Amino acid sequence: MNTLDNLKYRFKNAGIVEQLIYVNLAVFLLVFITNTFGFLFQSNNNLLVEWFSLPANFDEFLYKPWTIITYGFLHTSFLHILLNLVALFYIGHLFKQYFTSKQLLNFYLLGTLFGGILFLISYAIFPVLLKEANISVLLGASAGISAIFIGIATYIPNYELKFPLIGFVKLWTLACIWVAIDIIQIPAGNAGGHIAHIGGAIFGFLYVVRASNKELEILKPLKKFFERKEKPLKTVYKSGKKPSKNNYKKSENQAEIDNILDKISKSGYDTLTKSEKDFLFKQGK
Repeated sequence: MNTLDNLKYRFKNAGIVEQLIYVNLAVFLLVFITNTFGFLFQSNNNLLVEWFSLPANFDEFLYKPWTIITYGFLHTSFLHILLNLVALFYIGHLFKQYFTSKQLLNFYLLGTLFGGILFLISYAIFPVLLKEANISVLLGASAGISAIFIGIATYIPNYELKFPLIGFVKLWTLACIWVAIDIIQIPAGNAGGHIAHIGGAIFGFLYVVRASNKELEILKPLKKFFERKEKPLKTVYKSGKKPSKNNYKKSENQAEIDNILDKISKSGYDTLTKSEKDFLFKQGK
């Protein structure tokens, strides 16, 4: 097996997180090689960067619409790609514990798309801000990674990570810090990049919250809501009459709700039968 076949085999059998890392590294290597040849031929233009980075100018973007996605795989700085891929590795594997490989790829690509859209809109609305920061193109995987991170933080907000000298920190706290850093740094420089990160984060949050088949850990407070709503009142039957059928019905409904929500917490919403989904929907009205 030659080197090329070995690389193909490794890529094919790798997980989605590693595959994304391989693609980003391959593109970075091509950029490095083209930069080297450009230096040898005394050329300041890198064709890969020129054709695959997202231009801030909307008219220019119309000539290169593919850049709304391809910019998310493009890096020109070693430190930039190093930080992004380290983040992708750890965040991606945490994400994979609760979602599928296909969903992770969707988050990465659609987060990149939304980040690019917000970047183009911000340039159109605030061109002065971006021009002062010398923003002409957008590149990097940060928007896609932001979508993955904010998505998983929305799904399991109380999940805790342990940091040396700090201790355990909940994921929702880290997500707030993640977004706040981008917001604070918008006036400081690279405004377009930070705006794109926020676009990816917004997508990750909305996707998890609004996805019809992923009602996630939001169901825990929902369960408490049902318990408060359906909690039977303590009634003294002075007349000696038996409790009405309505009270028995409420108790049965509450028991069924508890069983369904426990099933969701253990196996996920998708494992419910149609009748269970319909029953839960009706009880929430």
